[in-house]
Amino acid sequence: MRYARFILAALVVVAPLGAQQQQGNNKAALPAGWMSRFDHAGGTAKFAVMGPGFHVTSADDGAAIYYSAKDIGTGVYSVTAKFSQSKPSGHEGYGIFVGGSNLQDPTQSYIYFLVRPADGYFLINHRAGADVHKIVDWTATPATNKQDASGAAANALTIHVAKDSVHFIANGKLVKGFSKADLKGFNVGGQAGLRVNHMLDLHVGEFSVKNEK
Repeated sequence: MRYARFILAALVVVAPLGAQQQQGNNKAALPAGWMSRFDHAGGTAKFAVMGPGFHVTSADDGAAIYYSAKDIGTGVYSVTAKFSQSKPSGHEGYGIFVGGSNLQDPTQSYIYFLVRPADGYFLINHRAGADVHKIVDWTATPATNKQDASGAAANALTIHVAKDSVHFIANGKLVKGFSKADLKGFNVGGQAGLRVNHMLDLHVGEFSVKNEK
């Protein structure tokens, strides 16, 4: 299948509500070049370089997006990240986003793709300012790896933006695809990054934004 071949190739190359008026990052230093935005003013989390990736630990007010200005998707491109948790994730999710703009302003906009390993569900939403447009509400999929008895789970996520469509992929399997027309004009080009919700302890590896043409 064409999508499967694409994902295999992408993995070889490389292997997040309420009003959101908080600007800037948490009180802890972020890696050079990175920014964050929390769902609520005063949100707290730790986001640091660890090994060949990043480690994120979020508090109960710590749902946020993280991004580096260099990670811009244009034309045909893919965004990929591998998430590993060693503790139970509760009812919270994490994942990646595309189409970001004005992320430190009230007019922020982005599309995000999350997984929830507690039950194996996934979510696709669009945020526009303080509004959230549900594209796919929490939905079960066999493509997502559920957490085991100890709370451990690993999930590799990709959003592939093609010329006329957008594909949301978990662990090499297509979970949802849309034509760009189906997305009702939501922008899919722009800033890309990570979204991590509340009370999570995650390692993020192999994050990349690959512009194809």
